[in-house]
Amino acid sequence: MIHRRRLELIEKHLRENRYADLHSLASKFAISVSTVRRALDDLEAQGVCRRYHGGASVVDPDELAREYDFISRDQTFADEKFAMARFITEQILPGMTVIIDGGTSAYAVARLLIGKRLRVITNSLPVAGLLSDVGSVETVVTGGSIHNRIGVLVGPPCEEMLDCVHADFAILGAAGITEKGLWAQNELIAEIQRKMVAAADRSMFALDHSKFGRKARLLATPFEPSHTVVTDREPPPEIAAALRSARATLALCPTG
Repeated sequence: MIHRRRLELIEKHLRENRYADLHSLASKFAISVSTVRRALDDLEAQGVCRRYHGGASVVDPDELAREYDFISRDQTFADEKFAMARFITEQILPGMTVIIDGGTSAYAVARLLIGKRLRVITNSLPVAGLLSDVGSVETVVTGGSIHNRIGVLVGPPCEEMLDCVHADFAILGAAGITEKGLWAQNELIAEIQRKMVAAADRSMFALDHSKFGRKARLLATPFEPSHTVVTDREPPPEIAAALRSARATLALCPTG
């Protein structure tokens, strides 16, 4: 197969599936992984795709809007996110395996993990892009379909991979927190978060005070003893009581 034709077929596959990993492309087109890497490098140079550790995602007109949305959200409560991220990264030791989800608070943690020798498993394309060139971090991307405006991978391929891994920590965000537990915006994200919690020995949820008392569309998980809720202010009494009752941990990281 000539190189130009190979690029056309790989581009077509990426546009149909949004994301593909190196090994699935190598198997589908009966070529070596190194050949896939060269092809993806060429497609990235043409502006067709964006390379991540272990694969690539297609670039389309909506991606710029998605990136802008993620960046603008990442800048809200920046000081609070940094304080929470610093606390969380202090708990993570070299050699650990860490699962990171797609929220902006989790992305703040990923920024501070640069330089640590870790294995990171993530469904977040922004996190994968951030860590892909960091030599001390082995970054594994879950696979799945790209969902909503923050570049997260969801769906059966993502869920199946998370069923097969084990991590020391899962680092997650939440759309809201009440006395019932932690909430997600929709069923797809809620199910991925449940899988992440199940795969990890401990789960740390980073969320600022604006999430207190806020319900989203779906309860992702009730509080569990393996949970640590990391936040910047003392939560309302009913939430604090529910955390104590579940034997979950509350970690306060005030900024002032």
